[in-house]
Amino acid sequence: MPGDAAGEPAAAAPLGVARERTGHPAVDARLARLAEVDALPADGHPEVYEDVHRGLRDELTSLDAHPAPRPHDNRS
Repeated sequence: MPGDAAGEPAAAAPLGVARERTGHPAVDARLARLAEVDALPADGHPEVYEDVHRGLRDELTSLDAHPAPRPHDNRS
């Protein structure tokens, strides 16, 4: 509902968006932080979104830093 007649903004309300687990604990922890925006006014959302985005980007970058060994990379 919009704000009252005095021009007050509407109170924060949960969006009710379900977040499914990915099976990757670090990613799930980052995504769980998105629930914080349900209790924040809209001007507080960007900080959370940017932090989650930064964390997810770091998780992806870490995959490149530690590539899994391939069958032909075994050198003795």
